[in-house]
Amino acid sequence: MTVEEQNISLATEYAEAVRYMDNAEETLKSTGRDGRCYTDRKYVRTACGTAYHGVLIALDAWLKHKGVPELSKKQRKSIAYYKDCVAKLDKKMLSSLELAYDILHLSGYYDGVKSVKVVEEGFETAYEIIEKIKPEHPVEVAETRGDKAKRVWNRMLISLAVMFMR
Repeated sequence: MTVEEQNISLATEYAEAVRYMDNAEETLKSTGRDGRCYTDRKYVRTACGTAYHGVLIALDAWLKHKGVPELSKKQRKSIAYYKDCVAKLDKKMLSSLELAYDILHLSGYYDGVKSVKVVEEGFETAYEIIEKIKPEHPVEVAETRGDKAKRVWNRMLISLAVMFMR
């Protein structure tokens, strides 16, 4: 793969990871805040899961860029796989990965932690990981008509849910 092809690939994956983070932040805005906590655990879980997926997209691109061979289609990637691969390449990135996994995936997505500080720390860590693959010239990822329709539909449903919850 040429350097230009690598840059295009990284730019595409970077834009996709940032798009996931934007969606996560949009979801987080759908829930209210009551002082130091979010009010609706459902939206926090959804936002944390989406942000964690953005981290995985960035990690996959970073590992590919570093020359780590991809798993076969029959093998499933696990957190152990990511930790092993990242540990061989960058200890600081490993710390960030473990923090993002603990906060976004375990505490945020599974446990539904509602603490604003905890979730913000998870999002900051996610952005640190995503910034590792930021190319010199990021590109926009074109949104398909289907994706746009889903986004509009989801926003409408979220708005309706918030209206009826009050």
